[in-house]
Amino acid sequence: PRSLVPGPCYPLPMHILIAGATGFLGRALTARLAEQGHALTILTRQDGARAVPAPIRVLQWHPDGTLGDWAGTCGPVDVVINLSGESIAARRWTGAQKTRLLTSRILPTRSLVAYAHQSSPPPALLVNASAIGFYGDAGEALVDEQAPGGGDFLARLVADWEGEALRASGSDTRVVLVRTGIVLDPAQGALAKMLPPFRLGMGGPFGSGRQYMSWIHRDDWVSLLEWLIESPGTSGPYNATAPTPVTNTEFARTLGRVLARPAFVPTPPLALKLALGEMAGPLLLFSQRVVPARALAGGFAFRFVELEGALRDLTGKTFPR
Repeated sequence: PRSLVPGPCYPLPMHILIAGATGFLGRALTARLAEQGHALTILTRQDGARAVPAPIRVLQWHPDGTLGDWAGTCGPVDVVINLSGESIAARRWTGAQKTRLLTSRILPTRSLVAYAHQSSPPPALLVNASAIGFYGDAGEALVDEQAPGGGDFLARLVADWEGEALRASGSDTRVVLVRTGIVLDPAQGALAKMLPPFRLGMGGPFGSGRQYMSWIHRDDWVSLLEWLIESPGTSGPYNATAPTPVTNTEFARTLGRVLARPAFVPTPPLALKLALGEMAGPLLLFSQRVVPARALAGGFAFRFVELEGALRDLTGKTFPR
């Protein structure tokens, strides 16, 4: 791989190692980076290598917090991207599930940090994708990257996860922490689950509807990751959210308007807590008015700033004339 050198931008192509590339964000990012001509190596737990187009290489790994055989096969890379972790919304947060959520993030991150420490030369950058859950329930306060972390389970989980990633920081390796909000994609994630009831006219706000939602269009998330990778001066936390968070009621009304359907059927907080347990708070009822202050200050240009434009693009619904 070509080494990264100081300057206005990194030379292309780069050799990029990606863990967690099989999720919907990982697949979108992998496709974009491959289109840009980067040499990609993907780490997967799946048996055998998937059939993927060049220049993508697939290595099997079973991260346990230490180096595996994959490290010797991989060779040195320019950038490591860590997207590992079981879905936060996969199942109710029992004690056992909380342990799985933690270990599915901590152990892969430790393995990648161990790789960064032993690789010669070391990677110039480790990108660790975490979540705005770091901030906890922030009410109506405007939250940027300088805000303190919260005290709930998800906030502590993110803090522990980021702490592991920061162990890779050194004179030769920078660490970027990408705190991701609600990524809008019509096929997967939160929006995909909202679309069926909204299309039936059964959508509406969750709880009081006054809680803020910090969202980002899937394509802007991919572009932001690409910008962070190619910008030598980036390090530390970056909020991956659009500049215009909205209340849950605003989100419901906007989605209803885009789909030309009513959106006034609320879901009571008690019903959400009975159905989802502890995770109802961090995932649906907590208020997080998060803004991407550092990305904006660094010159990143969001394509989708307003929610309605983002939803119309994702659903194929044009603005009425």
